[in-house]
Amino acid sequence: LLEGYITAFEYLRAHPGRTGKVGVVGLCFGGADSNAMAARLPDLGATVPFYGRQVSAEEVPNIKAPLLIHYAGLDERVNGGWPAYEKALKENGKTYTEYTYPNVNHGFHNDTTPRYDKEAAELAWSRTIAFFKENLS
Repeated sequence: LLEGYITAFEYLRAHPGRTGKVGVVGLCFGGADSNAMAARLPDLGATVPFYGRQVSAEEVPNIKAPLLIHYAGLDERVNGGWPAYEKALKENGKTYTEYTYPNVNHGFHNDTTPRYDKEAAELAWSRTIAFFKENLS
């Protein structure tokens, strides 16, 4: 699956009439893939994982893209990996901003589930759009 994303990245980066800057956003499993893409694609322009599993500390030095990371405050499983990831990001001088949205569950951005939280989802999305405008324009 990740190889397909990398192929899409290469296509978009080289597409005529574009800036060559590509960003990625992913939710849940896609959030994990967003983190993985950041570690594997040095030319990625920006990465926004929503409640996604983190890459290993050994992979963090490969990250070049700025990260905007969204976590659900009640998501103990995914959030359990955040302290080690943040430590590795800091130790390697990576550019990142992390937001944890309190009292929301994993999947808070998915409006087709009972876990959807409109307020947190809209705030996270507005931050995502601003982040992409800043890093991909």
